[in-house]
Amino acid sequence: MTKHIIMGLAAAGLIAGSIGMAVPAHAQYKRTISNNLSDCNAGSSSAVMVTVDGIDQSSGTMRVQIYRGTEGEWLKKGKWLSRIETRAKNGSMTFCLPVSGPGTYAVAVRHDKNGNGKTDLTTDGGAMSNNPSLNILNLGKPSYKKTAFSVGTGVKSIRIRMRYM
Repeated sequence: MTKHIIMGLAAAGLIAGSIGMAVPAHAQYKRTISNNLSDCNAGSSSAVMVTVDGIDQSSGTMRVQIYRGTEGEWLKKGKWLSRIETRAKNGSMTFCLPVSGPGTYAVAVRHDKNGNGKTDLTTDGGAMSNNPSLNILNLGKPSYKKTAFSVGTGVKSIRIRMRYM
């Protein structure tokens, strides 16, 4: 192929994505993004502004993930849409999670206190949208029906309370 054909094909791919043509299924999941709060300013397209309260110490990592709020995707391995990972700060932290458009979503938060990338049940914290009760029976995985919320055009603000053992 010549250089012009390759450049044309690349441009067509960019145009297809921008006019709403189908995006490959694998491209819709597992996007690690930065916490850009300006993506949640007035006039922004669909996004979720998440304020996490009750972070008990400034150590380790905070991980905030957004999923579609459906039975087939909520907390399913590899089905998170986007993720923010950053250093934890004691108290409250705010995150902005842009979404592809109006729909039903759910958020999961984890405070990995020692930053080892593993869930340490006796020390790490967890939380989910709508603040469902977490107990030994549901092992921290409440139904999507308890965590799902609607997002329209614009920014949806939610508050989540961290829980620790």
